[in-house]
Amino acid sequence: MFEFISSQVVVGLAWAGEVSLFGLRAIREALRPPYEMRELIRQVYEVGWRSVPLITVAGFAVGIVMSMHSRSSLERFGAEAMIPTVLALSMVREIGPLVAALLVSGRVGAGIGAELGGMRVTEQIDALESLAVDSFKYLVVTRVMACVIVQPILTTVMSFTGIVGGYLAETVISGLSFRLYFDRAFSSMEFVDYIPATLKTMVFGFIIGTVSSYLGYNTKGGAEGVGRASTLSVVLTSILLIVTNVVLVKIIIFLFPEGLG
Repeated sequence: MFEFISSQVVVGLAWAGEVSLFGLRAIREALRPPYEMRELIRQVYEVGWRSVPLITVAGFAVGIVMSMHSRSSLERFGAEAMIPTVLALSMVREIGPLVAALLVSGRVGAGIGAELGGMRVTEQIDALESLAVDSFKYLVVTRVMACVIVQPILTTVMSFTGIVGGYLAETVISGLSFRLYFDRAFSSMEFVDYIPATLKTMVFGFIIGTVSSYLGYNTKGGAEGVGRASTLSVVLTSILLIVTNVVLVKIIIFLFPEGLG
Protein backbone atom coordinates (compact mmCIF):
# COMPACT_ATOMS: atom_id res chain seq x y z
CA MET A 1 0.00 0.00 0.00
CA PHE A 2 2.78 2.39 0.94
CA GLU A 3 4.66 1.57 -2.25
CA PHE A 4 1.54 2.24 -4.34
CA ILE A 5 1.01 5.63 -2.70
CA SER A 6 4.68 6.50 -3.13
CA SER A 7 4.58 5.58 -6.82
CA GLN A 8 1.48 7.70 -7.36
CA VAL A 9 3.12 10.66 -5.64
CA VAL A 10 6.16 10.29 -7.86
CA VAL A 11 3.96 10.10 -10.96
CA GLY A 12 2.06 13.21 -9.84
CA LEU A 13 5.24 15.17 -9.20
CA ALA A 14 6.68 14.09 -12.55
CA TRP A 15 3.49 15.24 -14.30
CA ALA A 16 3.59 18.57 -12.45
CA GLY A 17 7.19 19.04 -13.56
CA GLU A 18 6.36 18.29 -17.18
CA VAL A 19 3.45 20.73 -17.19
CA SER A 20 5.62 23.40 -15.55
CA LEU A 21 8.31 23.00 -18.20
CA PHE A 22 5.59 23.08 -20.87
CA GLY A 23 4.28 26.37 -19.46
CA LEU A 24 7.76 27.89 -19.21
CA ARG A 25 8.40 26.92 -22.82
CA ALA A 26 5.14 28.63 -23.80
CA ILE A 27 6.24 31.84 -22.02
CA ARG A 28 9.64 31.74 -23.71
CA GLU A 29 8.20 31.15 -27.16
CA ALA A 30 5.58 33.89 -26.64
CA LEU A 31 8.39 36.44 -26.24
CA ARG A 32 10.29 35.35 -29.33
CA PRO A 33 9.38 36.34 -32.91
CA PRO A 34 7.75 35.53 -35.22
CA TYR A 35 4.37 36.21 -33.65
CA GLU A 36 1.28 34.39 -34.88
CA MET A 37 -0.98 37.45 -34.60
CA ARG A 38 -3.72 36.19 -36.92
CA GLU A 39 -4.10 32.93 -35.02
CA LEU A 40 -3.86 34.78 -31.69
CA ILE A 41 -6.72 37.10 -32.69
CA ARG A 42 -8.79 34.10 -33.77
CA GLN A 43 -8.18 32.40 -30.44
CA VAL A 44 -9.07 35.56 -28.51
CA TYR A 45 -12.36 35.56 -30.40
CA GLU A 46 -12.97 31.86 -29.76
CA VAL A 47 -11.93 31.90 -26.12
CA GLY A 48 -13.16 35.36 -25.17
CA TRP A 49 -16.03 36.61 -27.25
CA ARG A 50 -17.79 33.26 -27.48
CA SER A 51 -17.60 32.90 -23.71
CA VAL A 52 -19.33 36.24 -23.05
CA PRO A 53 -22.93 34.88 -23.20
CA LEU A 54 -22.12 32.15 -20.67
CA ILE A 55 -20.30 34.57 -18.36
CA THR A 56 -23.08 37.16 -18.62
CA VAL A 57 -25.92 34.77 -17.82
CA ALA A 58 -23.95 33.18 -14.98
CA GLY A 59 -23.08 36.61 -13.59
CA PHE A 60 -26.72 37.71 -13.50
CA ALA A 61 -27.77 34.47 -11.83
CA VAL A 62 -25.00 34.59 -9.22
CA GLY A 63 -25.76 38.23 -8.45
CA ILE A 64 -29.47 37.57 -7.95
CA VAL A 65 -28.86 34.55 -5.73
CA MET A 66 -26.23 36.36 -3.66
CA SER A 67 -28.56 39.33 -3.21
CA MET A 68 -31.36 37.13 -1.91
CA HIS A 69 -29.07 35.20 0.42
CA SER A 70 -27.42 38.37 1.69
CA ARG A 71 -30.81 39.92 2.43
CA SER A 72 -31.99 36.89 4.38
CA SER A 73 -28.82 37.07 6.51
CA LEU A 74 -28.45 40.84 6.96
CA GLU A 75 -32.13 41.38 7.77
CA ARG A 76 -31.52 39.68 11.12
CA PHE A 77 -29.19 42.53 12.09
CA GLY A 78 -31.13 45.36 10.43
CA ALA A 79 -28.30 45.88 7.93
CA GLU A 80 -30.21 45.68 4.64
CA ALA A 81 -28.49 48.90 3.53
CA MET A 82 -25.18 46.97 3.36
CA ILE A 83 -26.45 44.50 0.75
CA PRO A 84 -25.10 46.43 -2.30
CA THR A 85 -21.70 46.92 -0.65
CA VAL A 86 -21.38 43.28 0.43
CA LEU A 87 -22.45 42.04 -2.98
CA ALA A 88 -20.10 44.30 -4.93
CA LEU A 89 -17.06 43.53 -2.77
CA SER A 90 -17.79 39.80 -2.85
CA MET A 91 -18.18 39.73 -6.63
CA VAL A 92 -15.09 41.82 -7.38
CA ARG A 93 -12.73 40.32 -4.82
CA GLU A 94 -13.49 36.64 -4.96
CA ILE A 95 -16.66 35.24 -6.50
CA GLY A 96 -16.31 36.89 -9.91
CA PRO A 97 -12.68 35.84 -10.54
CA LEU A 98 -13.09 32.25 -9.34
CA VAL A 99 -16.49 31.50 -10.91
CA ALA A 100 -15.46 33.06 -14.23
CA ALA A 101 -12.27 30.95 -14.25
CA LEU A 102 -14.17 27.75 -13.49
CA LEU A 103 -16.70 28.48 -16.24
CA VAL A 104 -13.95 29.18 -18.76
CA SER A 105 -12.08 26.04 -17.72
CA GLY A 106 -15.23 24.02 -18.39
CA ARG A 107 -15.94 25.58 -21.76
CA VAL A 108 -12.51 26.48 -23.13
CA GLY A 109 -10.33 23.91 -21.35
CA ALA A 110 -12.36 21.00 -22.64
CA GLY A 111 -12.42 22.52 -26.12
CA ILE A 112 -8.66 23.04 -26.28
CA GLY A 113 -7.96 19.56 -24.96
CA ALA A 114 -10.31 17.94 -27.46
CA GLU A 115 -9.18 20.10 -30.40
CA LEU A 116 -5.45 19.59 -29.94
CA GLY A 117 -5.99 15.96 -29.01
CA GLY A 118 -7.95 15.37 -32.20
CA MET A 119 -5.22 17.06 -34.22
CA ARG A 120 -2.56 14.91 -32.58
CA VAL A 121 -4.24 11.54 -33.11
CA THR A 122 -5.16 12.40 -36.72
CA GLU A 123 -1.54 13.49 -37.37
CA GLN A 124 -2.51 17.05 -38.29
CA ILE A 125 0.18 18.38 -35.96
CA ASP A 126 2.76 16.21 -37.71
CA ALA A 127 1.51 17.57 -41.04
CA LEU A 128 2.04 21.15 -39.82
CA GLU A 129 5.59 20.34 -38.78
CA SER A 130 6.29 18.73 -42.14
CA LEU A 131 5.37 22.10 -43.70
CA ALA A 132 8.01 23.82 -41.53
CA VAL A 133 5.37 25.33 -39.23
CA ASP A 134 6.26 25.56 -35.55
CA SER A 135 3.27 23.65 -34.23
CA PHE A 136 4.01 24.57 -30.60
CA LYS A 137 4.05 28.29 -31.28
CA TYR A 138 1.10 28.15 -33.68
CA LEU A 139 -1.18 25.89 -31.63
CA VAL A 140 -0.09 26.12 -28.00
CA VAL A 141 1.35 29.60 -27.49
CA THR A 142 -1.57 31.34 -29.17
CA ARG A 143 -4.10 29.50 -27.01
CA VAL A 144 -2.22 30.14 -23.78
CA MET A 145 -1.82 33.83 -24.61
CA ALA A 146 -5.48 34.11 -25.56
CA CYS A 147 -6.54 32.65 -22.20
CA VAL A 148 -4.24 35.06 -20.34
CA ILE A 149 -5.54 38.06 -22.28
CA VAL A 150 -9.27 37.39 -22.07
CA GLN A 151 -9.55 36.10 -18.50
CA PRO A 152 -9.36 39.54 -16.81
CA ILE A 153 -11.90 40.90 -19.29
CA LEU A 154 -14.32 38.04 -18.72
CA THR A 155 -13.86 38.43 -14.97
CA THR A 156 -14.80 42.10 -15.20
CA VAL A 157 -17.89 41.18 -17.20
CA MET A 158 -18.77 38.54 -14.60
CA SER A 159 -18.41 40.97 -11.70
CA PHE A 160 -20.37 43.75 -13.40
CA THR A 161 -23.25 41.54 -14.47
CA GLY A 162 -23.33 40.05 -10.97
CA ILE A 163 -23.71 43.54 -9.48
CA VAL A 164 -26.41 44.37 -12.01
CA GLY A 165 -28.18 41.10 -11.19
CA GLY A 166 -28.08 42.07 -7.53
CA TYR A 167 -29.62 45.41 -8.41
CA LEU A 168 -32.47 43.72 -10.27
CA ALA A 169 -33.19 41.54 -7.25
CA GLU A 170 -33.06 44.49 -4.86
CA THR A 171 -35.24 46.77 -6.94
CA VAL A 172 -37.91 44.06 -7.20
CA ILE A 173 -37.84 43.24 -3.47
CA SER A 174 -37.30 46.66 -1.89
CA GLY A 175 -37.75 49.16 -4.72
CA LEU A 176 -34.18 50.48 -4.28
CA SER A 177 -33.32 53.11 -6.87
CA PHE A 178 -30.57 52.61 -9.45
CA ARG A 179 -28.48 55.55 -8.23
CA LEU A 180 -28.73 54.67 -4.53
CA TYR A 181 -27.87 51.02 -5.18
CA PHE A 182 -24.70 51.80 -7.12
CA ASP A 183 -23.69 54.58 -4.72
CA ARG A 184 -23.81 52.04 -1.90
CA ALA A 185 -22.18 49.32 -4.00
CA PHE A 186 -19.10 51.37 -4.89
CA SER A 187 -18.88 53.66 -1.85
CA SER A 188 -16.47 51.33 -0.02
CA MET A 189 -14.66 49.95 -3.08
CA GLU A 190 -11.19 51.11 -4.05
CA PHE A 191 -8.74 50.17 -6.78
CA VAL A 192 -6.89 47.95 -4.30
CA ASP A 193 -10.03 45.80 -4.19
CA TYR A 194 -10.29 45.51 -7.97
CA ILE A 195 -6.75 45.47 -9.40
CA PRO A 196 -5.10 42.55 -7.50
CA ALA A 197 -8.20 40.35 -7.73
CA THR A 198 -8.46 40.96 -11.48
CA LEU A 199 -4.76 40.57 -12.22
CA LYS A 200 -4.68 37.19 -10.50
CA THR A 201 -7.07 35.95 -13.17
CA MET A 202 -4.18 36.19 -15.65
CA VAL A 203 -2.63 33.36 -13.63
CA PHE A 204 -5.93 31.49 -13.90
CA GLY A 205 -5.90 31.99 -17.66
CA PHE A 206 -2.33 30.73 -17.86
CA ILE A 207 -3.26 27.59 -15.91
CA ILE A 208 -6.30 26.91 -18.12
CA GLY A 209 -4.36 27.40 -21.35
CA THR A 210 -1.25 25.51 -20.26
CA VAL A 211 -2.85 22.44 -18.70
CA SER A 212 -5.47 21.93 -21.43
CA SER A 213 -2.91 22.53 -24.20
CA TYR A 214 -0.45 20.11 -22.58
CA LEU A 215 -3.04 17.35 -22.31
CA GLY A 216 -4.26 17.88 -25.87
CA TYR A 217 -0.83 18.34 -27.44
CA ASN A 218 0.47 15.11 -25.88
CA THR A 219 -2.63 12.99 -26.44
CA LYS A 220 -2.21 9.29 -27.23
CA GLY A 221 -4.63 6.46 -27.78
CA GLY A 222 -6.97 7.56 -30.56
CA ALA A 223 -10.54 8.67 -29.87
CA GLU A 224 -10.39 7.35 -26.31
CA GLY A 225 -7.33 9.47 -25.66
CA VAL A 226 -9.08 12.56 -27.01
CA GLY A 227 -11.99 12.03 -24.65
CA ARG A 228 -9.61 11.47 -21.76
CA ALA A 229 -7.71 14.67 -22.57
CA SER A 230 -10.93 16.67 -22.73
CA THR A 231 -12.18 15.33 -19.40
CA LEU A 232 -8.86 15.70 -17.61
CA SER A 233 -8.53 19.26 -18.89
CA VAL A 234 -11.67 20.27 -17.01
CA VAL A 235 -10.97 18.24 -13.87
CA LEU A 236 -7.33 19.17 -13.41
CA THR A 237 -7.71 22.85 -14.30
CA SER A 238 -10.62 23.17 -11.88
CA ILE A 239 -8.61 21.62 -9.05
CA LEU A 240 -5.55 23.73 -9.82
CA LEU A 241 -7.64 26.90 -10.03
CA ILE A 242 -9.16 26.31 -6.59
CA VAL A 243 -5.79 25.49 -4.99
CA THR A 244 -4.01 28.37 -6.73
CA ASN A 245 -6.76 30.75 -5.67
CA VAL A 246 -6.10 29.94 -2.01
CA VAL A 247 -2.41 30.75 -2.46
CA LEU A 248 -3.03 33.94 -4.42
CA VAL A 249 -5.59 35.20 -1.91
CA LYS A 250 -3.03 34.76 0.87
CA ILE A 251 -0.41 36.62 -1.19
CA ILE A 252 -2.83 39.46 -1.97
CA ILE A 253 -3.79 39.81 1.70
CA PHE A 254 -0.09 39.95 2.62
CA LEU A 255 0.81 42.51 -0.05
CA PHE A 256 -2.34 44.65 0.16
CA PRO A 257 -3.59 44.52 3.77
CA GLU A 258 -5.26 47.92 3.30
CA GLY A 259 -7.69 46.26 0.89
CA LEU A 260 -9.31 44.49 3.83
CA GLY A 261 -10.54 47.69 5.41
